[in-house]
This record gives sequence, C-alpha cells and structure tokens, in this order.
Amino acid sequence: MGITSSSSSRPESRAMALAKAKEIVASAPVVVFSKSYCPFCVRVKQLFEKLGASFKAIEMDVESDGPELQDALKEWTGQRTVPNVFINGKHIGGCDDTMALNNDGKLVALLTEAGAIAGSTSKKTATA
Repeated sequence: MGITSSSSSRPESRAMALAKAKEIVASAPVVVFSKSYCPFCVRVKQLFEKLGASFKAIEMDVESDGPELQDALKEWTGQRTVPNVFINGKHIGGCDDTMALNNDGKLVALLTEAGAIAGSTSKKTATA
C-alpha cells in the first residue's frame, strides 16, 4: 500500500535518533537539518554563507537514518519540517524564522555569540 511513515519505528531506534540529533546540535555552533532538494533549506544555507557563518548541514535525504532523525526532531522541537535550524544549541525554527531573525537584525548577533562568524567569538576584544 505504499511506503509507511517511520513514525512507527521502534522506540529504541527513535531514542537512538534523538540522542544522535542532540549530539549533532552540541557538536557545532550552527546546525541546519536539511534536505538537499529543499529550496527553503538552500535559502537558509545561502544566507549563512552570505553572512560568513560556519555551519554544519545534515542532509537528511542522504543520511541512512534521515527519517528517524526527522521524527526525533519532531519529538524534540515540535517541528518536523526542514530546514530545522539550531544556533548555539537553541532551536531557532525553520526558514521563515531564520529569515525573520535576519530581517529584524538579530541573526548576526546570535551567530556572533555562538562563535559562528570568524573573528567575532567574543564581544570583548583586547585593544592595544
């Protein structure tokens, strides 16, 4: 009858996927859970590139456990859609949320605080 959703996956695999998602988020200042063909994901990644921010992109359509990761993100954040953006370990939201932060002038500050923009890891800099 077609392909069933992975939301019926075993509790063990869901727990493993959730642990993996949390480990990924903790491993980088900026993480974008993405799908390579998603235009909204491309838009967010291009924005981070334009701002000079380093980020880790997890392409869930390429990852072998992508569906489980997506279900785990839904359980963790309430958001199943991509992109699913985290800055400094904090869930930001999706494309519209990220673009709104940028339009409001708040995104660069978050990226700077997270250390994702080179040479701006701290607001306090030593002067000669």
